[in-house]
Amino acid sequence: MRSLCTSTLFLGAFLGATSNVPAQADWAKHIIQEPARGGINGVSASDFNQDGHVDVISSLEGRVVVYQGPDWTPHTVHRFSAADSHRKPGPACIHSCLMDADGDGDQDFIGSNQTVFWLECPDDPFNGQPWTFRTIDDEIAGTHCVLPGDVNRDGKLDLIANSGRDEKATPFPNSITWLEVPGDPHAAPNWTRHVFADKDAPGGSHYMGFGDVNGDGRPDIACAAKGTDGFENGQWFAWWEQPKDATVPWTKHLLAENEVGASNLMPADFDGDGHMDYFATRGHGQGVLLFRGPAFEKVEIDPDIQFPHSLDLGDIDGDGDTDAVTCGKEADGVAAWYQNNGNGGFTKHVIGIDQGSYDTRLTDMDGDGDLDVLIAGHSSKNIVWFENPGSR
Repeated sequence: MRSLCTSTLFLGAFLGATSNVPAQADWAKHIIQEPARGGINGVSASDFNQDGHVDVISSLEGRVVVYQGPDWTPHTVHRFSAADSHRKPGPACIHSCLMDADGDGDQDFIGSNQTVFWLECPDDPFNGQPWTFRTIDDEIAGTHCVLPGDVNRDGKLDLIANSGRDEKATPFPNSITWLEVPGDPHAAPNWTRHVFADKDAPGGSHYMGFGDVNGDGRPDIACAAKGTDGFENGQWFAWWEQPKDATVPWTKHLLAENEVGASNLMPADFDGDGHMDYFATRGHGQGVLLFRGPAFEKVEIDPDIQFPHSLDLGDIDGDGDTDAVTCGKEADGVAAWYQNNGNGGFTKHVIGIDQGSYDTRLTDMDGDGDLDVLIAGHSSKNIVWFENPGSR
């Protein structure tokens, strides 16, 4: 295990790269879903009907809805019911993502709503018929994150999902799994489960990051866990090192503990030194930070932002390096992006205010070639996107 430097640094926010996004430019806010009757926790985008326009999918008010672009016409593709699982589903998924589960070339919907499931995208996604519901795993519990990635490097996507409840709720308590797509995903009752973090992910485990951190050619998995709201033994950031046999428990490496409200941890080489770093947020506390590899010293980037519950990485300004975006979870939350100068120095730019978020995605919403910011409003109960001003 690598030794970790325990000193905390404050990162200088200076600009050293050419940006296509003016520093003080306004990001126009576009409404996809007005405030609903309950929270909206996840959102993703894809051109489901291949008409050249981005569509948006989310869950709210007891159903899964696709908003057909460019006018965001809503289509209900699934209604949650007791038949979905032996656990009573809630009104919305706690998290969701897209993944081609059956290998037919389109994006299917993956959700966690008391059970982990997928909805098959049909050839005609807006024909008025429900998308077929299938179970992925209904034994793990407390799945706050679903994340696709080719874990075992067989050329096929797997699904990473946590099981963050105790032994009273699940046979796999305080654990994290990766789930292998079966040979016939249309007929299989569930996917093949591999528990790689076996009872060593306590607390309220939240979101995961995926990538080869130690340079051995095998992708590793990171996670953060809050310890607030009754969750014991949380407040940590950690990553698990994949062994040669991905089906056995992996080695856990603790990055930091006593991190109040830890929630997000995603890898990228931010300073171009050939070593992977981790960008992190404390979504049930405050602050955005960096763990700079290879020693993973902790660097406070923005210690003041409140409840930055969502996180995504991408080249927002088009200058060739990786930037970050986050948004506070409460209704008065701040959406901000952090501009990388190419050396791992970041400048904060506010995108919008009074916007809650449990999920933020960088995606080109308007087809102009740059990354926009798509947000599922948790406390604000809406779905919005902020238009990147770089191409105006």
